[in-house]
Amino acid sequence: MLEQSVIKKVLKETLSNGGEMAELFIEDSASASIVCEDNKIEQVISGRDLGAGLRLIYDKRTAYAYTNNIDEKSLIALAKSVRSAAGGNGDVVFDMSVKKPQIDFPILKPINEIAAGKKIEKVKAANEAARGFDKRIRQVKVMYQDGTRNVVVANSKGEQTGDERTGIVFLVHVVASDGMTIQTGYESAGGFMGFELFDNETPEKIAKTAASRAIMMLEAEKAPAGEMAVVLSSDAGGTMIHEAIGHGLEGDFIQQGLSVYSKRLGEKIASQLITVVDDGTLPNKRGSFRFDDEGTASQRTVLVEEGVLKQFMYDRLSAMKEGRSSTGNGRRMSYKYRPIPRMTNTLIAPGKMNPAEIVESVKKGLFVKKMGGGEVNIVNGDFVFEVSEGYLIEDGKVRQPVRGATLTGNGPEVLKGIDMVGNDLGFSIGTCGKDGQGAPVSDAQPTLRIPKIIVGGTKT
Repeated sequence: MLEQSVIKKVLKETLSNGGEMAELFIEDSASASIVCEDNKIEQVISGRDLGAGLRLIYDKRTAYAYTNNIDEKSLIALAKSVRSAAGGNGDVVFDMSVKKPQIDFPILKPINEIAAGKKIEKVKAANEAARGFDKRIRQVKVMYQDGTRNVVVANSKGEQTGDERTGIVFLVHVVASDGMTIQTGYESAGGFMGFELFDNETPEKIAKTAASRAIMMLEAEKAPAGEMAVVLSSDAGGTMIHEAIGHGLEGDFIQQGLSVYSKRLGEKIASQLITVVDDGTLPNKRGSFRFDDEGTASQRTVLVEEGVLKQFMYDRLSAMKEGRSSTGNGRRMSYKYRPIPRMTNTLIAPGKMNPAEIVESVKKGLFVKKMGGGEVNIVNGDFVFEVSEGYLIEDGKVRQPVRGATLTGNGPEVLKGIDMVGNDLGFSIGTCGKDGQGAPVSDAQPTLRIPKIIVGGTKT
């Protein structure tokens, strides 16, 4: 995108008043979005964005600015603006070396080679499959999104990296009604991949899963309330681990004292059966990349090992404040934003138990097939999660579906209480919000048994 001589000139100008590090982030992105609603294609949008963000770290603080113009004149002007934040003089001399990725994510069917008509066909197929599933289906919304990001990151430490990222997401949202009750169903698929997503995940399969969930909840009984055993299926995805512990292990929250896990490094914070990992190197997962948005190589970080808190997630700045190295978790939504510590693919590692045996161990309780949305207070760990698909467990068998259930508890207490961990692993995808930025992530967990948790229900 830019000659290396220009990059060096911009970085030197940025540091000319002093500072610990200057960094230039250049991004060229393209995206497409298709929405089908009310049985017709409502939107077909495509776009491209090109720009650069320039950061100066000084006195462990950040000055940041960005521009859509990436010619030398504009970037030098931007550098002069950013450098004014620091007071003093600097004389920086460095050699630039380009770092090569140690992992790769091959794209089998590049999305920029797929005609818009073929993408629209997938959306229409899902819409028809969902609407034809049951006469009680009232509304269907299908969304297709894809994008590519070509980024270059260079800094005054003499490091330069580049990454090309391809992402795709396909989701179906269904509303069902019998005239008295309204229920919804939702299903999504996607990851760091191209149009090969549909080789295994057909639009019809995704749509029918969403539709069947809505109809099943329409026919379900009201959920009971009270304290009971809960089995979280691996199909539920890792929503709970993402919210109940993931955000609390991000370096900036830790340093600000906003996390229940602050100052607990080396302590036992979960059951001995629990190991939590953040891994940006997993093939085809939505939170994966070769390098993060600061040019640090993607890596696997063990956060909790057999219940003991081992590590936090750092970007360069939060790591610098503690004399540590970045864990490859510096992420930003685009060149318009500064990087901050973010999760990638966060999971509870599989255990040794057969999932069926876990269910059989519960005499009476709740089986959570799919989690919904939720809220968590990272300061004290308290959370509330919706259950979008749940069933009663009676005498070790999964019985009738129930609706309106919520799970209420405290993250550290729940993690300490988990007493069975399955040998399976199921992933869910999402876009994680933090400080006004969205980041693609995936979360995963095996089947888990929580012996006691408060279930909120509507059955009287």
